Amino acid sequence: MTDTAVIASRTDAIATIRNEPVQARSTARLAALLDAAAHVIDEIGYERLTTAMVAERAGASIGTVYRYFPDRIAVLQSLAARNVERTGERAIAELSSHSHNEWSEALTASYRILVDAFRDEPGFAALRYGDVLDLRPFVGVPALRVLADRMAVVLVERFGMNDTPEARLAIESAVTLTDAIAADAFQRDPSGDQQVLAHAGIAARALLAEYFPRSAR
Repeated sequence: MTDTAVIASRTDAIATIRNEPVQARSTARLAALLDAAAHVIDEIGYERLTTAMVAERAGASIGTVYRYFPDRIAVLQSLAARNVERTGERAIAELSSHSHNEWSEALTASYRILVDAFRDEPGFAALRYGDVLDLRPFVGVPALRVLADRMAVVLVERFGMNDTPEARLAIESAVTLTDAIAADAFQRDPSGDQQVLAHAGIAARALLAEYFPRSAR
C-alpha cells in the first residue's frame, strides 16, 4: 500500500474529492488547486485557508474548487496526502539506494529529503504529513508512523536491523523527533538552522544504533 493510500484511508482525503480526475486536463486542474493552496498556506498558515483563497490564487472560479473539494478540510487533507506521496517516496528511495553502504549514511541521506521538503515544497513546513490537523474521530494510522514502518522494512532488509517491536518503536520515535526538530530549525531560520538540523541526525542515529549488528555501529 502506498503512503497516499494509507493517509487517504485514515482521513478519507481522496474520497472527499468530488470528481476524481480521469483526464490529464482534470489532473492538471486539481494539481493547480493544490499548488495554490500550498502557496497560500506558506503565507498565512493552514488555519486561515479558505476555498475562496484557493480559487483566487489558482485563477479559478469557486465552483471549480467545489467541483473537487466539498470544503477547506478536504483541500488540506488532499494536500497532506500529496506531501506524503512525494516526500515519503523520495525518502524511501534514498534510504534504499545502493549508493549508501552504511545504515547511518542512508538514514542521513533520507533525512535530507525531509529537510529539502521544508525548503522547497510550498506549504510543507506548515502542513507536512497532515498529522497536525485536529480531525475527529481519528481513524487509521498517523502518516509519520506509516513512513516509519516503511523505513523499518528497508533497514531490516538492507542493513540487518533487528526486527523487534522495540526497534520499530525506536524508528517511530526517530522519525517523530527528526520531524519536530526540523520544524523547529525552520522556525528559527527560514533557511533552516544548521546546528539544530544537525541535532536531529545525531539524535536519530544514537537512538537506533543499538538495534544494528555491532560491526555496523
